[in-house]
Amino acid sequence: MTMTTPSNERASLGVIGSRGYVGKELLALVEGHGGFDLRLSVSARDGKTPADIAAEKLDAYVLAVPNGQSAAYVEAITAARPDAVIVDLGADYRFDDAWVYGQPERLRAKIAGAKHIANPGCYATATQLALSPLVSLLDGPPSAFGVSGYSGAGTTPSPKNDPAVLADNLLPYSLTSHIHEREVSRQLGCRLFFMPHVAPFFRGITVTVSVAFREAHELPAIDALYRAAYDAEPMVHYSKEAPLVRDIAGKHHVAIGGLDVSRDGQHAVVIATIDNLLGGAATQAVRNLNLALGMPELRGIPQSEAPLHAATS
Repeated sequence: MTMTTPSNERASLGVIGSRGYVGKELLALVEGHGGFDLRLSVSARDGKTPADIAAEKLDAYVLAVPNGQSAAYVEAITAARPDAVIVDLGADYRFDDAWVYGQPERLRAKIAGAKHIANPGCYATATQLALSPLVSLLDGPPSAFGVSGYSGAGTTPSPKNDPAVLADNLLPYSLTSHIHEREVSRQLGCRLFFMPHVAPFFRGITVTVSVAFREAHELPAIDALYRAAYDAEPMVHYSKEAPLVRDIAGKHHVAIGGLDVSRDGQHAVVIATIDNLLGGAATQAVRNLNLALGMPELRGIPQSEAPLHAATS
């Protein structure tokens, strides 16, 4: 049954993990949303136990805690208020069939009215949207070369967010079996080779996706697939130009472009960029909350930028 929030009422909301990079972005969006009554905003280090948080019996909760820490909150919240909406920003439930995977462009109908939503990873969001129009044409696993700003490594000190390590550098990590590699493979039903790296900039990611086709296809035909998939999607901006990380920082959409097809029509490359803290996390969480609570999907999401495809079609 879909939980619908009347236009004149606000849904009570709790955010757990509000002091992290994503948590701060989420709070800013919630503040300007107008449909949420933020009753609880805590860090996992504030001393509130899962039982304390569940006792609030709110309409919805967002978990912005590190991977592996969501289960205790979910168990307590579900016991205290079974109809509460829970959006988990971590990876704990992305492989759980009892949870709805929160990727609106692909799964909007399933998200609407859902109680438990697993927010996709930032790399996984960009890679899925770049690959999705081509899955039926693939000959073998696609490859994705990703580069992320160091905010993606979170606030806990590590080589991946150490300025001394990253200065004038590009740091590869988890080059096989990365969790986003498995996430995309599960969602799109095709194996993926994913090679992530961290760069010295703070926010934003770029993914260059390379695919082989079973049969030859010309550039206009592949371009048409992307336009058919995304021209009506306000949070995906598709253009001929390759999107740049510096242009996606602070933005809420995914930018896809730079599509090129080889002369023989057997190989294509496309690029996707996303702000890992917004479009890859907080913005998508708000969209999922909106859908789950029966609100307009884009409520609370700034829409000041015109889609790039409108100017280049």
